[in-house]
Amino acid sequence: MFPDVARLRRTRSRSICPENPDGAKGGAARATDGTGAHAARELGRGWKVSPSVEIAAGQTHELGRIDEPGRITHIWMTTHTRHWRSLVLRAYWDGADEPAVETPVGDFFAQGWGRFAQVSSQMVATNPHGGFNSYWPMPFAGSARLTLENIGTEPAVVYYQLDYEVGGDVEGTGYLHAQFRRSNPLPELTTHPILEVTGRGHYVGTYLAWGVNSNGWWGEGEVKFHLDGDTDPTIASTGTEDYFGGAWNFDVPGRGYTEFSTPFLGMPQVIRPDGLYDSQQRFGMYRWHVPDPITFETDLRVDIQALGWQSGHRYLPLRDDIASLALCYLDVPTTTRPELPSVDELAV
Repeated sequence: MFPDVARLRRTRSRSICPENPDGAKGGAARATDGTGAHAARELGRGWKVSPSVEIAAGQTHELGRIDEPGRITHIWMTTHTRHWRSLVLRAYWDGADEPAVETPVGDFFAQGWGRFAQVSSQMVATNPHGGFNSYWPMPFAGSARLTLENIGTEPAVVYYQLDYEVGGDVEGTGYLHAQFRRSNPLPELTTHPILEVTGRGHYVGTYLAWGVNSNGWWGEGEVKFHLDGDTDPTIASTGTEDYFGGAWNFDVPGRGYTEFSTPFLGMPQVIRPDGLYDSQQRFGMYRWHVPDPITFETDLRVDIQALGWQSGHRYLPLRDDIASLALCYLDVPTTTRPELPSVDELAV
């Protein structure tokens, strides 16, 4: 992924954080007021005066604005677990009025269930206890604006840092798009829609937060990719666990469902029933199509079946709780996108 790590660059590195909200050169220790002002009162300016922001319920905070061509190279963020589904991350490219990225912040970092699970992948790393890291490249030709909206009912304290570079060549790169959808429960005899976009580009990632609403195995369904006007899909997996790089129900004999996290695919989270509040099994799975992007010229539609087994060795269509985050790069800064569910519809 890093063939040019030794090549000298003609870019300028910058970083946006609560201490330096515009990424100014020499501006990383200039705050005189902020969430750390009381703790730094005897030390003064330059001593962690503004490490975080508090976003009131119903308010939107601008994480960062960049008004020249560049590329976001890394995002680090953390907040309390109770906000992982009620903080909405959005990204706008090149002055667009509509976001290309719109998703609950937890799902963007493969944490859809509001509980920490270690993710050790190439593109996303979530580390103890809720240290969110994204390495998805986010290039833009003219400008970028990232926001975080608190759609919850209580204030949220957020720590963050956006690392980026300006002055490089972004010609020929696509804009990152991220779209969230949830089916809860999945309507009878339907598939869960993961993505539907128009434009030229390539598909690079799927994260699923899957809640099982019945007994038995739940992952017989296929992931299907409809490319460039397909009526029938051009690409289909052989099963859900196969698409995410596992096999045979993720079931290691004697251990049952077994978590794993690798550079480009994994099932890092298994939430087991506790007999009281956790009544169903829940899973978190990711697949990053970085070495194997799925390319398309005009449009792409992706969906997944939910299938188990019933008597007579027949497939059983399921009505599970499926939330998905889809990531792709497109040649346009905006495209069709679904309506984001309400905070109640996002609840876990």
